[in-house]
Amino acid sequence: MASTEHVGTTRSTESDDTTADRTDGDASARTGAASDDANAPTAESVLSLSGVTKAFGPETAVDDVSLEVRPGELLTFLGPSGCGKTTTLRTIAGLEEPTEGRITLGGDVVADDDSFVPPEQRDVGIVFQNFALFPHLSVRENIAFGLTDADAAESEARVDELLELVEMTDHGEKTPDQLSGGQKQRVALARSLAPEPDVLLLDEPFSNLDVRLRVEMREEVRRILKEAGVTAVSVTHDQEEALSISDRVAVMNDGNIEQVGRPESVFERPESKFVASFLGRASFLEGELRDGKVDTGVGRFDAVTLEGYDTVYDGAPVDVLVRPDDLRATPAASELADGVVTSRQYVGPSFVYRVELDSGEAVHCLHNHVEEFDLDEPVSLELTADHPLAWYPR
Repeated sequence: MASTEHVGTTRSTESDDTTADRTDGDASARTGAASDDANAPTAESVLSLSGVTKAFGPETAVDDVSLEVRPGELLTFLGPSGCGKTTTLRTIAGLEEPTEGRITLGGDVVADDDSFVPPEQRDVGIVFQNFALFPHLSVRENIAFGLTDADAAESEARVDELLELVEMTDHGEKTPDQLSGGQKQRVALARSLAPEPDVLLLDEPFSNLDVRLRVEMREEVRRILKEAGVTAVSVTHDQEEALSISDRVAVMNDGNIEQVGRPESVFERPESKFVASFLGRASFLEGELRDGKVDTGVGRFDAVTLEGYDTVYDGAPVDVLVRPDDLRATPAASELADGVVTSRQYVGPSFVYRVELDSGEAVHCLHNHVEEFDLDEPVSLELTADHPLAWYPR
């Protein structure tokens, strides 16, 4: 293993993260990420969940979830299959009744221990995975379907407005079978926006689109929602999708919210190893804090590189989060190397290399596609991160 001392770089950070009001024994030591609790009920909240729990027999799908959604924001529940995100969305819609807790929508309680407002009486719109358009109705008729309280002139004007918003003015007389996947999604979105709901709910809205169209429609849906000024709550398991379209992301695991915050804050300063691992490719270096330094399998570097480091933690074993762009490999003689390249993945403009360290750990590093390493090639690794690194007591 190379004996070179790698010195990291730190920068000052000030975060306006909004994190879930959850505590555990080592919460204060996990990453040192700054956060402001915006989950306490406020007069400005459009949607409020307080202690929401949903159990199906002995199984608890959602466990004591509390969250506030602000006017005009797009919040996304993100997590793996079975984490409780879709059940949470269904309780907001009224399609599931919470076992415990309170849900407030537009200032009105729609679910608590004493009352439950059915979905048709809640001011919410829903965009389903399969769009759920009526095949026998035209685009205009689909959009106008929910405008039951408007007269003919008002309905026509509202449909015209929405067709322009979703850039479908030339397709009003078509039926759904004449539309592409992206066009169907635009119509489904317009139909849900037509009654001007307090909150729009989107259930895996891009899952039925191909990869190219998915990226395009993410940008379009965000534009449409922002132009309409609507408050929206989305559900997805796709990390890139959540990070690219959301104002805030709520990462869920096993029925709980692990962390809530702006996409860049959640990605750069994950408060748990689960969040770190779920958002992007993560590796963890085992280290030990000693005399203001961190000893790891890729060398020794300044502890001030760690987010929220304090000398009180000296002597503690830690796991340091490093992502592929935090490390750089260089060829090295075997006796000076930190490890060997064991695999590589071509991702277009770059290669992601897996390096197995002499310590037994494995990390990944990102290199331009013109920089190639052979399998089993010995390399030394340098920490090149220009930002504080998240870390977790071991």
